[in-house]
Amino acid sequence: MKKFLSLALAAVMTVSLAACGGGASKEGSKEGKKYIIATDTTFAPFEFTNEKNEFVGIDVDILAAVAEDQGCDYDLQCVGFDAAVAALESGQSDGVIAGMSITDERKEKYDFSEAYYDSFVCMAVAADSDIAGYEDLKGKTVAAKTGTQGADCAESLKEQYGYDIQYYDDSSLMYQAVTTGNTVACFEDQPVMAYGITQGNGLKIVTEEKENFSTPYGFAVLKGENTELLEMFNTGLANIKANGTYDEIVAKYTNAE
Repeated sequence: MKKFLSLALAAVMTVSLAACGGGASKEGSKEGKKYIIATDTTFAPFEFTNEKNEFVGIDVDILAAVAEDQGCDYDLQCVGFDAAVAALESGQSDGVIAGMSITDERKEKYDFSEAYYDSFVCMAVAADSDIAGYEDLKGKTVAAKTGTQGADCAESLKEQYGYDIQYYDDSSLMYQAVTTGNTVACFEDQPVMAYGITQGNGLKIVTEEKENFSTPYGFAVLKGENTELLEMFNTGLANIKANGTYDEIVAKYTNAE
């Protein structure tokens, strides 16, 4: 059954991968090849659609800057995190950039670039909630995004604190589940949640997992494949860090000074 579902998903991806809006297709000249890069749909401030209907974010701008530095072509495909990983594994994309945490488990299947951002997991609740920590979750349901570090964190604490988990494929739907009371809390990457709170998502952070679930983000390719793409990303990343472009990108989306 799993094999059948994987084949079916690959077939769907073949015909349904759609480019993001806002100039996601970039032209270059290296080797005359255009790489297909998959990403999430909503994971602000790393990838999201702004008020001008442009697809933007830290990941989006870093990829564009690296491609410009290295002179390579790419099409950015917005398909959601799970679908992005599935596209990579089925050969429908060459790489993934989607706030993807570098973990030992994932290293078994993917080769990662040098880290381009450090993150950790937090738990958030509705702004008017009385929940102050994990001890208040017994017998309740929390939300997590499928396939993420946040989900791993929620699962690791589930038995100890006695709650259930409802999974979502999209961050915005997960937040809505908390604000509407369908779940009492959600687990999310801290920079993403912190940004969402500044944008009025109606939540507040009550716990942070800086030790056990602190992981860097990386650009990923399938293990043993697209080594030239990975090398270009690493070289371009080093260059944009050296010339100040990287700091400008991060500051643009985090209000850093």
